Amino acid sequence: MARTSTGIDVGTATAVAIKGQFKGGTFHVSGFEIEAPEASSIEDGWGALAPGFTLTPARVGLTGREVNLRYVRVPRVPDWQLRKLMRFEVEDIGGQSDSAVASDFNLLPELPEIEGEDVVVLAMAKDSLLDEHLAGLAGMGCKLEAFAPAALGLYNAWMRYGVIEGDTVMIANIGRENIDVVIARGPDLLFARNLSGGSLLFDQAIAQQFNISVPRAEEVKLKYATLAPGARFENPNQEKASRAIAGAAGQLQSLLQSTVMFCKSQLKIGGLKIDRVVLCGGGAALTGLPQWLENAMGVPTELFDCVRVLDTSNLEPEAADNLEEYKLEAVVALGLATMASDPDAYSIEILPEGLRQRRDFWSGTAFLVASALLGILFLGYDAWSTSRELQLVEQQVSKLTRDVKRAKKTDAATVELIERNALLEATALELQGLLGSGEQLVRVLEVLDQRMPEEFWISNMESSWSFDEELSIHRTVERPILRLAGRARQGTRSMASLYEGFLASLRDNLDGIKMKAAPNADGSRFELDLSLLAVTQPELDDVDQDAEEGR
Repeated sequence: MARTSTGIDVGTATAVAIKGQFKGGTFHVSGFEIEAPEASSIEDGWGALAPGFTLTPARVGLTGREVNLRYVRVPRVPDWQLRKLMRFEVEDIGGQSDSAVASDFNLLPELPEIEGEDVVVLAMAKDSLLDEHLAGLAGMGCKLEAFAPAALGLYNAWMRYGVIEGDTVMIANIGRENIDVVIARGPDLLFARNLSGGSLLFDQAIAQQFNISVPRAEEVKLKYATLAPGARFENPNQEKASRAIAGAAGQLQSLLQSTVMFCKSQLKIGGLKIDRVVLCGGGAALTGLPQWLENAMGVPTELFDCVRVLDTSNLEPEAADNLEEYKLEAVVALGLATMASDPDAYSIEILPEGLRQRRDFWSGTAFLVASALLGILFLGYDAWSTSRELQLVEQQVSKLTRDVKRAKKTDAATVELIERNALLEATALELQGLLGSGEQLVRVLEVLDQRMPEEFWISNMESSWSFDEELSIHRTVERPILRLAGRARQGTRSMASLYEGFLASLRDNLDGIKMKAAPNADGSRFELDLSLLAVTQPELDDVDQDAEEGR
């Protein structure tokens, strides 16, 4: 079900927040704010942002050098194995960089060029970047819903509000210092990446040409510079500024072309060709940039107008005008809000480790703990109730025994009570068996969780009340026997050694264990019968004696 959400995109040039709900095929905007920080830093961006609307938990965009999007080709494996593979990948990368990272992953849509494998998008961000954004959120009194790569916010904005055809489209969000790029084929995501570079390239080129500061160069760019092919210059400043940014435009084109080459090499799609380019972000507003790139790249290039399909009826007129004016800068924040609001959106959720653990606990572990506690309470109550009934029966039997001695008239009633006592005794024995089975199962599960090699897993487990001479359980004294069936990962080295070590761990950690092991020839499967309730010889002698006396 769609929910009201907030998307926040904080950069070094602008900070954008947009709130609303994706419903009925469009986004219903209920709040919009954009601010330009005085200094070029993330901290100043958060400091400048002061939304005039109530914030919901926010999906915050991540970009820059501290964000890494990797593409990993893996065999099609179960989800739990895929999570393990990605955890190993993250640990390996974190170990190489000596920096703590948070991560999440998702599968790309199935690619016809790749058979028998999946492509995983693995997103990682340094904890230092997350901490910087968390401090900004806390300063606004806003809670975090999740972090996400800004490039995936861009993809979701394109998916919901762009013109989707069957062609291959490159969508580029040109910020001040970073460029977020997405390549989509029809509705399917092929590639997402963040690049270092942006409109600052133009400002630096003008600053060098005019020998002025970068902030002043930005003003000159907005006033004079143009990339429009065949433009006629009205004054020397316009010509000088326009010629100065031509080299920076070439750098921008090279960055976009490198993304296509990188996508080909990563996904092994040699025939990939871009049919259309769509631009957004503050840097895309440079006069003539779409036409220049269209000539340079040889494909149609246009600006991304996402506002035309939004429902802004709930916005204040001033906020609606701002959204129309800054629609290029609002694209990523809109995509982030859509990603959080639309349950069908393609999503990656990067969370700080502490927050992830809390959410995992409340989404799963807490319910399991509560269920276990309820089960224990029920068993305790049942045992108390049964014990109380047993005490009452014993009192009645004692009283009836004395009555029998006094009068034979009560004989029939005494026999009836004895039969009832026998029934309760059988019930008590059954409860005792259940208790023994449960205790045995819990102890074995605890040892399996701590000692079983990662290469093994249990495929079947069952407990039954039976006998087995090899486990020292005589036919006359049946006990709970636990049967395990398991498998080992194919190709694991030293399988026999791992298996013997596993059996030794069971013997060392489970007092009184009796077990019967049966691995197959190649060690890839095994069966194990065990019991912690084997009968000792004195107990067996007592049972035999009782049997003889009962004859």
